[in-house]
Amino acid sequence: MKDETYPFEIGVAELKRWLDEGKKPAIIDVREASEYEICRIAGSLHIPMGAIPDSLDRLPKDGPLVVTCHHGGRSARVVSWLRQQGIDRAINLAGGVDQWAAQVDPDMARY
Repeated sequence: MKDETYPFEIGVAELKRWLDEGKKPAIIDVREASEYEICRIAGSLHIPMGAIPDSLDRLPKDGPLVVTCHHGGRSARVVSWLRQQGIDRAINLAGGVDQWAAQVDPDMARY
């Protein structure tokens, strides 16, 4: 997945396919801690939206960064900001963890 042009947004089925194929995108969850405690995509890195500007050094240096929140609104804003900073591998997860729970992991808690 190196040297690729990354889409602005992917759906949960696409992310699941990437994971099933052994691709290892970094999944960045930008929700608040109280939300992250309720449910999360396995292996995600929690960096609340407000902490992103001061946490760029915590982001993996290579490969796609799939950014998620509850429904995809906050994560879309974060992806836009990251891309303005020159991080073109940032990708929004359409529908967020709510869609992940609905379509991929029905055992995941929803709120």
